[in-house]
Amino acid sequence: MAMGKKKGRQGDMWIATGDLARGPGHPFYEGLNRVLEQHGFDGFVEAQCQGFYAARMGRPSVPPGTYFRLLLIGYFEGLNSERGIAWRVSDSLTLRDFLGLSLSEAPPDHSTISRNRRLIDVETHQEVFAWVLGVLGQEGLLRGQTIGVDATTLEANAAMKSIVRRDTGEGYKEFLERLARESGEATPTRAELARKDKKRKGKGSNDDWTNPHDPDAKITQMKDGRTHLAHKAEHAVDLETGAVVAVTIQPADRGDTQSYEQTLSETLENLAALPDAATLSPQALRDVVADRGYHSGAVLVRLQELGLRSYIAEPKRPRRKWRGRIAEQKATYANHRRMRGNRGKRLARWRCERVERSMAHSYETGGLRRLFLRGHANILKRLLIHEAGFNLGLVMRQRIGHGTPRGLQGRLRRWLSLGLGLLEALHLDSWARTLQTCTSQIDFFALFALAPRDLAHRQNPACTTGC
Repeated sequence: MAMGKKKGRQGDMWIATGDLARGPGHPFYEGLNRVLEQHGFDGFVEAQCQGFYAARMGRPSVPPGTYFRLLLIGYFEGLNSERGIAWRVSDSLTLRDFLGLSLSEAPPDHSTISRNRRLIDVETHQEVFAWVLGVLGQEGLLRGQTIGVDATTLEANAAMKSIVRRDTGEGYKEFLERLARESGEATPTRAELARKDKKRKGKGSNDDWTNPHDPDAKITQMKDGRTHLAHKAEHAVDLETGAVVAVTIQPADRGDTQSYEQTLSETLENLAALPDAATLSPQALRDVVADRGYHSGAVLVRLQELGLRSYIAEPKRPRRKWRGRIAEQKATYANHRRMRGNRGKRLARWRCERVERSMAHSYETGGLRRLFLRGHANILKRLLIHEAGFNLGLVMRQRIGHGTPRGLQGRLRRWLSLGLGLLEALHLDSWARTLQTCTSQIDFFALFALAPRDLAHRQNPACTTGC
């Protein structure tokens, strides 16, 4: 391959937009825009957000469709802050085209994104999340009969060094210095103070300490063993399709046996609000699957009262005494029998695979393991659209075979590396060089975006399953 040389900065004074370089994610975002337009996304969000805008005052604001697309970009590009979203959009022609911006239009600033988030309430974000669930129902990607529930911790935008006592308002250092003075020590060092406080019981209790900048953040142990201020995010996932049907944000110190009630309530409301809910059975939700952290006699009895079958893993416990708790005994033994059956084992595998997958896509590759927002209301707004992006990724995976733009790029690379390896194995070096040359001249991204299942879906628009 010949060496390329740098050219001067002065280029053509005019260039057609069709001749502009297109990024590897362009076919993905182009297809995602087709899905949103097909289901009337912009008209829906504009009607929902009408009450938050003045009829005639000042210059027009960012359209609601653009605002929600910006938050979707945060999921698909793995960006955890609104400042990062604004920077990425200003530097990408693909994302500008996804937002519907011309080359002469400036993308929204991060302060504009933040202001729209503050003005639009949580209920509207919830309506957008429910609208995406309706799209999944129309695409045949939602069953709503068996859900898996699990939770994870998200690192809060608050530092442990800034916590204060709830009763006196003292900081941690001032509190230790007061304890040292009361015990007769004159000027202890910071290391001596920490040593003195190391074995004190309840030293990290949320009943005694709070963060003045984010009171919703609670002291808890993270997945990697660190102690930090955090929030608890809980998912309810349709185990048959992998779609997230509900997401809640709760205090990190709230146990699983208490937090599940809010998530289950959100799940029932979302399923009841689906456009095709009338065609479902009166009790569409039948089974609830969870890990051993949710196992409790009260939880099992409550699920039984709601007419739901529980498939909750049992922790290792000594033999229990059931005197005066006959209802808990029956519910526990029934759950035990179901978990030992073939269906219970299959649902447990699905929970490990599909619930954990939603969290990995949302918080690891999706970039929300570390939060840059404060307050449960603000976090929930971002989280709802984040999970809506995950659900839209399921639609895209059904249509083009990949649920993220990075997955589509990796697919192209695998095909090209396979072709080059085959040609080199057959000692066809001239053909290999020709293939490398063609990759720089042909838009292979658009070619490989048209998967066979997408072509079948276009030929039969009524097909919603197995296309």
